[in-house]
Amino acid sequence: MGHSHGLRSGTRYMFSRKFREHGAIRSSTFMHVYRVGDLVDIKANGAVQKGMPYKFYHGRTGVVYNVAPRALGIIVHKQVGNRMMEKRINVRIEHVQPSKCRDAFLARVKENEVKRAEAKKAGLKVTLKRQPEGPRPAHFVSQKNNQPITVTPVAYEILI
Repeated sequence: MGHSHGLRSGTRYMFSRKFREHGAIRSSTFMHVYRVGDLVDIKANGAVQKGMPYKFYHGRTGVVYNVAPRALGIIVHKQVGNRMMEKRINVRIEHVQPSKCRDAFLARVKENEVKRAEAKKAGLKVTLKRQPEGPRPAHFVSQKNNQPITVTPVAYEILI
């Protein structure tokens, strides 16, 4: 027998609802306000078939370029051959959630502003660049009350 290659082929687990999340969609999904320029994650919801994105876009992050009453226009980058194409897709709000990809960055910006203000008050110069974590400090292991232990495998026993 042949294999069908329809729009939803290979989406058995991708579009399925999670455990204990079947049924009606939470009202908070519809209450969120999206604005042009927001970053959103595309995550198709199997409970709503209307306005569902194509399976390639599931799990991708895009930028909102248009806000309609029930849907969003999203710009997503897609690799086609050797180039990155800017694809514009329209997706219903049920299949979109706000992205958390910039949360850590924005928190760091706020933290750096506080550090900069404190350094300015104290008249000090502060570096706000992230530094890689260095190697752990060297130390010696004493054998005085710490004798080495030989680790050997347990003998195989047949339990009948």
